[in-house]
Amino acid sequence: MLRVVSWNINGIRSPLQGMVYEEPSNCAAMAMGRILDKLDADIVCLQETKVTRDVLTEPLAIIEGYNSYFSFSRNRSGYSGVATFCKDSATPMAAEEGLSGLLATHNGDVGCYGNMDEFTQEELRALDSEGRALLTQHKIRTWEGKQKTLTLINVYCPHADAGKPERLTFKMRFYRLLQIRAEALLAAGSHVIILGDLNTAHCPIDHWDAVNLECFEEDPGRKWMDGLLSNLGCQAGSHVRPFIDSYRCFQPKQEGAFTCWSAVSGARHLNYGSRLDYVLGDRTLVIDTFQDSFLLPEVMGSDHCPVGAVLSVSSVPAKQCPPLCTRFLPEFAGTQLKILRFLVHHKQDPVFKQSVLRLSKQTQVKMHQNKARVRSTRLRPNQTGSSRGQKSLTSYFQPSSNRPQASPNLELPSMGALMTPKTPEEEVMAKVVEGQVGASEAKDEKEVQTSFWKSLLGGPLPMPLCGGHREPCVMRTVKKPGPNLGRHFYMCARPRGPPTDPSSRCNFFLWSRPS
Repeated sequence: MLRVVSWNINGIRSPLQGMVYEEPSNCAAMAMGRILDKLDADIVCLQETKVTRDVLTEPLAIIEGYNSYFSFSRNRSGYSGVATFCKDSATPMAAEEGLSGLLATHNGDVGCYGNMDEFTQEELRALDSEGRALLTQHKIRTWEGKQKTLTLINVYCPHADAGKPERLTFKMRFYRLLQIRAEALLAAGSHVIILGDLNTAHCPIDHWDAVNLECFEEDPGRKWMDGLLSNLGCQAGSHVRPFIDSYRCFQPKQEGAFTCWSAVSGARHLNYGSRLDYVLGDRTLVIDTFQDSFLLPEVMGSDHCPVGAVLSVSSVPAKQCPPLCTRFLPEFAGTQLKILRFLVHHKQDPVFKQSVLRLSKQTQVKMHQNKARVRSTRLRPNQTGSSRGQKSLTSYFQPSSNRPQASPNLELPSMGALMTPKTPEEEVMAKVVEGQVGASEAKDEKEVQTSFWKSLLGGPLPMPLCGGHREPCVMRTVKKPGPNLGRHFYMCARPRGPPTDPSSRCNFFLWSRPS
């Protein structure tokens, strides 16, 4: 069996503190290893890693038992990015960054790009500059013993902001490029799986509030998915689309199957979300080999949950990793030393050996000179002629002749003779009175300080009560560009949910008064 999992991780370093571990002092390598173990997959595809190559650390990139591949954003730091972790038993025979081929190194690449004449070079470079696609190609063996090629396309598709129409154009062009590349791979004889965050809820059943959204089915992204996906009920004579939504293949009528929720509004508590993450397989592959397709909403650490599928095939690992593997990056290649290097004697360059010997001789001469200089400046006891020379250990235990000796006949009065003895009851009462006085003084001082600061500072105003539940509200800040940017307002503190659920957030809204 081959198990693949996809997860929009919303920052590869974020789930390290969101997951539950047995030992809180784990290092990043152990934490990342536990995430992969929890997902329990042969191939794990991560989206929105939010790391660039200059900040990627070895504990996150190189995990024992896995080989990893990263695609980084070229334009912005802490933005976008995808990564694929493959078990050593599922080592790919090729790996490539991007969809256009412009980032290919022509050494261990996947190939098969299709006809991209409708794109300009600048457009292709821009579509691949945000680190949104990563391809790995694997050899698989069916239960009949046949070997086939399987290409996984790990994608993080762009989000279309309503206030930025150019991003919608960018998103649709990315979709088009993805489809061209996937169909070219299919035409070349490879099976294809597209998995990741497509940033579109395909059908009304995949969105909680689809009935209240205007022109839901007219969205360009949903129309693109309509042209890409088919269902098992398609007749052979009709136009059969190349890919199948594997989850809807196994769960065609499952409601509330969401993979993304708003973290700000706490919508995950009431499952008020949408399904944006998919495992799409080519039609033949899904029908012949897919055994299951699933969601993992119980896995926390991101505003998305993992999705995955199980195939009735086995992976045939490549003998060595493709050049794109992170262990071959110069910043990591020197740290991966084999035990053999510590056990086998290596010949040294004679010129290097002579230079080391010459340097060691010069160092020894300088050390001897420094020791002689220190020895000559040190004073000896017979040269000083005084008692300030080196002393023996017993001299510290003999009385000094310079200090005055106390008279043996002089007796000092004891402390008990100078104090009036007290009874146990008096001692207890004295302690109680002393404690009460100290507490009273501390309380009076604290009250004076509190009254002073209250007279100086007004303090925060009490939170208003929401209209629906009569509960204290929560204050938020407007972050959307516009005339109200930076203004504070109050809203219901409950998590967002369907309007018909009385336990969800009500519609209370109130602007905060300027202080």
